[in-house]
Amino acid sequence: MKSEPCHTMRIRAGHTDDYAKRARELVASVHHDAWGDVRPSVYETARVVSWTPWLEGHERRLVWLLEQQSASGSWGEGPAPYRLLPTLSVTEALLSALRDDRAAGVSHERLAAAADKGLASLRTLSRTGGWPDTAAIEILVPDLVVRIDEHLNRPDVAALCRLGPWARGERLPLPRGFRAALPERVAERCRAAGRVPLKLHHTFEGVARRLPRVVPAAPGGLLGSSPAATAAWLATGAEAGRERAVTALTGVGRRYDGLFPEASPISVFERLWVAAALARPGLPADCVPRVRAWAAEIYDTTGVRGAPGLLPDTDDTAMAVLVSALADSPRDPAPLSAFESGDHYDCYVGEDTGSSTANAHALQALTAWLSHRPAADEPLRTRMDLTRDWILAQQRPDGAWHDKWHASPYYATERCVTALRGHTGPTTRDAVRSAADWVLATQHDDGSWGIWGGTAEETAYAVNILLSATHHTAGPKAAEALKRAGDMLRDASHPSAHHPALWHDKTLYAPQAMARAEVTAALELLVTHQR
Repeated sequence: MKSEPCHTMRIRAGHTDDYAKRARELVASVHHDAWGDVRPSVYETARVVSWTPWLEGHERRLVWLLEQQSASGSWGEGPAPYRLLPTLSVTEALLSALRDDRAAGVSHERLAAAADKGLASLRTLSRTGGWPDTAAIEILVPDLVVRIDEHLNRPDVAALCRLGPWARGERLPLPRGFRAALPERVAERCRAAGRVPLKLHHTFEGVARRLPRVVPAAPGGLLGSSPAATAAWLATGAEAGRERAVTALTGVGRRYDGLFPEASPISVFERLWVAAALARPGLPADCVPRVRAWAAEIYDTTGVRGAPGLLPDTDDTAMAVLVSALADSPRDPAPLSAFESGDHYDCYVGEDTGSSTANAHALQALTAWLSHRPAADEPLRTRMDLTRDWILAQQRPDGAWHDKWHASPYYATERCVTALRGHTGPTTRDAVRSAADWVLATQHDDGSWGIWGGTAEETAYAVNILLSATHHTAGPKAAEALKRAGDMLRDASHPSAHHPALWHDKTLYAPQAMARAEVTAALELLVTHQR
């Protein structure tokens, strides 16, 4: 099986007027937003409420959290397993708020009623199982269960809240599959090392109480680009860098009307993924200078970080190389070598589980580089073949790929199929054919695709998969599927459309500009295909 460079240059002028207009507007809006278009997180906002109740906007945050509670008593988006961590976070924050008087405008009765419903919901959620592979869930969940039970063990809180069975001694069980001792074991390793590794900064809140004297510095303001981690760091009593951290945390809160996303800023991630999506049908010529400027600013010979305070990673490094090549300003893929791990790339040094999409992006980046440097040496081609074969080995029997950075297999499958397009061989063709068959078999009646009901974002990924497999999907069944998908995407393509949370961080989140870019690009590709 051979790998061949594919010409991935995506700058052209022959676009539909609608696509060119939408692409320009999207690139401009992303360029002028230093934070990134992402919605506030109930998990993160609740952690700030609990750790830093003295921070401006405390009452606004409590009211908002109360408004987000579902009829079932839980918080969060997605199916039940995804709602466990947000519900733990908000319930603990409400119990914490009941112990102080900083939110005079929110009655204790209202807080107690919401906490009671949250606890009842957690009793059910704890038995669910099938937990998602979100960031540090194995540490964050047991830590919050302990914190909630500590609140309930305080006689003053139990008497004040009148929390039914919880006031009479019932306590929250540890959800199955979690280990109660893990947060302490992680903290013990940090104490022994005398430091908190960078890998743990983004989720520092899970061990903060156990590390009062072994705390990381936050030179950029936010610790690990996380409001929750920063609030927890401040609560440890650290002095060095405190004023800078408070200023940064306050600034993020003001950007989101007193609330907090799970990471801030996400501009590196957003710009790279938006540019790569719009490059599929072709970057409008007047967007190219900005995209080139993004790539030049983001690319780093030591590896790209998704946000300040995070580890360099394969995903962002590969996308910086890819976008540079797509914008006709190729940059050396050598920084990717730091993440090589046998036959694939680790997403970051010290990773526990591999990522199919990070490896797909790496393969795309190397393929795009070769389109500009066809005389690249043999070791690079060998690395591409190893990565391609590793990706092929991750495909599920039904034809789909799955990944830890996104809840939907349509995202992972689209990334892997796109990466494999520049490579030949019967195994590769069979994999793409199998993926297309899976897509055709899973379309919803309204023309959409999606794991929890149809979404425009997932439908865009499915369209890309089918268009990548034209040798297999040129028949009437595929044509009808694409027509129905086009109707759905046009209905959902308004710039103000809200895209649901499907991406993994500590909980589910929804990068809106990225979803809009995927939908915009898929519609343009459909128009081109159907001409």
